[in-house]
Amino acid sequence: MDTGYLALALIVSWGASPHKAAAAPQTLEKPVAPVTDAIVSPSAKVRPNITAATRPLNTGMMDAGSLGPDPAAIKRPPNTPIPPSGVPVLPTPGYATMSVQSYAPAGDQQGAAHTLELDALTSWEGPSGLLPPRLDALRRMDMNDPYYVPTAGSGHLVPQLTGPRNWLHDRGFTFSFTYKGEAMGVMTGGLEKGVSYVHELTLQGVFDLERMAHLKGWSVHALVMERAGKALQNGRLGEYYVAMQEVYSLSGNVAAHLVDLYAEKRFMQNRMDVIFGRMSLTHVFATSPLLCSFMVTCSAPVALKQNPGFSVYPKATWGARVRLRPTRDTALQVGAYSVSALTDNPSGWAWGAENTTGLSLPIEFTWQPFLTRNRLPGHYVIGYAHDTTRYADKISSALPEKVAETIPGKRSAPSDMFWVEADQMIYRRGGRNMMAGGYLMAGYVHVTPRVVNLSDQAYAGFSLVGVIPSRLTDRLGVLYSWYHVSRRRRESQILAQDAGLSLGSTLHGVQNDSHIIEAYYAIDAFPGVLIQPTFQYMIHPGETHHIPDASIMGLKLIANL
Repeated sequence: MDTGYLALALIVSWGASPHKAAAAPQTLEKPVAPVTDAIVSPSAKVRPNITAATRPLNTGMMDAGSLGPDPAAIKRPPNTPIPPSGVPVLPTPGYATMSVQSYAPAGDQQGAAHTLELDALTSWEGPSGLLPPRLDALRRMDMNDPYYVPTAGSGHLVPQLTGPRNWLHDRGFTFSFTYKGEAMGVMTGGLEKGVSYVHELTLQGVFDLERMAHLKGWSVHALVMERAGKALQNGRLGEYYVAMQEVYSLSGNVAAHLVDLYAEKRFMQNRMDVIFGRMSLTHVFATSPLLCSFMVTCSAPVALKQNPGFSVYPKATWGARVRLRPTRDTALQVGAYSVSALTDNPSGWAWGAENTTGLSLPIEFTWQPFLTRNRLPGHYVIGYAHDTTRYADKISSALPEKVAETIPGKRSAPSDMFWVEADQMIYRRGGRNMMAGGYLMAGYVHVTPRVVNLSDQAYAGFSLVGVIPSRLTDRLGVLYSWYHVSRRRRESQILAQDAGLSLGSTLHGVQNDSHIIEAYYAIDAFPGVLIQPTFQYMIHPGETHHIPDASIMGLKLIANL
């Protein structure tokens, strides 16, 4: 046998076989590259250690974890709010509402390996153990704590509040107050040119009951918000399925719309987490901080947000969720949530006014590898949700009731939702935290075509940090999305058109699909403020060929008190 093939076979078999390091405890050894408080100026001419990064590894002696990250890749810019370890210390500057990780009092327990993240149930590796040693950093090192994107600028708008914040934090209370404004204008195409403005104010508080009342592992989370303005997609674009702006509706036109009010309990020595109360599914299922840096896909893919069984932020419902990490590189969460129409209880406070129609049962599995010596994180998610509510068949949606009754095979049905989401860091720059680098991302969503307007969505894009060398905390993002109208909705429109019936004032023909490209450049302008110019280009607004396209330009601003 050729010696080259023999060597390759030996390497592959070594990567696929169990290793002693895979069964090591989570804090087996410290990283080779020292964690210091040293920071690097954006103008400094720092170069990676090419020799150390490219020299051949003896896979029997060294792996990506033992080699340690390239010092140049983990040096921090001067304005970063993240400590050298990559683990934020709450309260942390730079969080927007949708990016705040769950505050974990259990992380203070003696022996807990993580502060914000759960500890694994076992010391094993999962799928990462099949990777070659030079790729798999988890053989020696545990995962970092946070997965988030600092979308409100690095710092606080009012630094004078730092002292009171720390005083409150030490006594068990953490809060954030955020303004988010979006001004978007149609430049070409669509139905009419013009600018639309929307904004939201959010106040979030977390009560650490372990510090307040010695209730070990318990905390209470609350979030209220106010939204105002009118989004542009309906009147200016003729689009009724896809919201082009993150801030669009569901606020109830009240000064303080209640979004979250739930309790959290961490137990089994920080290895399991349970939350229950009033909450949105899209806080935790089928979402990610990267997705939420784009207006169109925040707080979750559009094909999921349209379904009442997937309560979308800021619409809250009664529910509970259990989360755990079976191995050091995997996470599993399951939930049960009541279902009501998205228009029920628009203020968030009238709980008795909700008409419960069924139960939503989501489950989601995540594989989270850390690759190469620079610990490049990835998140590979597969999820499924079943909604027991029986929804009307979309075959009748464009037809009068008397005509719809004559259609053979028409029946109500529950809803099933399936999603696959993936992102992978491809380079590290600016620190050890999970967002200090550039990501590639992609995903696909499918929903039961019989009961929804949009049955399929696919997206792909990238989010890169430090594209301009002197701006290490700025971020450039581009995302392409495709939306497909369900066949039952389309068949209903075809039947109506063939019968000479009107499709209504909002439709200009039989719907098929649409495409959106969104690009932004997020500028870390000054402490507590992020300015994000955004461009969107939509092909076939309204999912018909009546409106060929539309280009939209705007500005998003986030300020964190």
